Amino acid sequence: MPMIPEITVGSRDKPMPIVGIGTSPYPPVDLETVKSAILEAIKVGYRHFDTAFVYNTEEYLAAAIPEVLRLGLINSRDELFITTKLFGIFAVRDQVVPAIKMSLEKLKLDYVDMYLTHMPLRLSPMMNGAPVPKEHILPFDIQSAWEGMEECQNLGLAKAIGVSNFSRKKLEELLSNAKIPPAVNQVRSNCIGKFRVVLQISPFGSCLVFCFCFFAGFKVEMNPLWQQKEL
Repeated sequence: MPMIPEITVGSRDKPMPIVGIGTSPYPPVDLETVKSAILEAIKVGYRHFDTAFVYNTEEYLAAAIPEVLRLGLINSRDELFITTKLFGIFAVRDQVVPAIKMSLEKLKLDYVDMYLTHMPLRLSPMMNGAPVPKEHILPFDIQSAWEGMEECQNLGLAKAIGVSNFSRKKLEELLSNAKIPPAVNQVRSNCIGKFRVVLQISPFGSCLVFCFCFFAGFKVEMNPLWQQKEL
């Protein structure tokens, strides 16, 4: 089985595989389809799986892990690197810990290896997915939300914390008061010209730039927020 290279993130002893696989199918698919994809991915060497509250696939990943263990493809959950994300409706100080606990309940895990702020935005509680109308974007207190993220790590609910879709300006604002710096900034990149490459965002200290891209069939136009130059 090929081994995917790993890299140390933040202060973690457990390294992160530098190539992972996402669980955000578009259009949505059923449990068995996602579960089968996860099993096949593990068979060929994937150990890093990326999900999010808004993807509605945390339960699917939870269903796949026992099957992977039963088949002997891994010996324990610790062989996996699981990333999930804080949705914008919970991006306020007192809602971050309850949000990760909701995700952990869906994942049937005691902790995630990485917890990311999905976007530098706070959204109306009425939002439950994309696209996001601009009128549902609320004032975002980045420091308040990050304090909640830091509490997740301090409580052991997340072994590392990071951000996603943050511009250089937003990272600078966050780092000005952060007690725990973000371990990664997950941003969008794609070799297809019509997608905006956002690698202008430079890493700060130990904050690594970690890129995601869509394999096929996903239109950026479905979410007007992703058409903005800066979030």
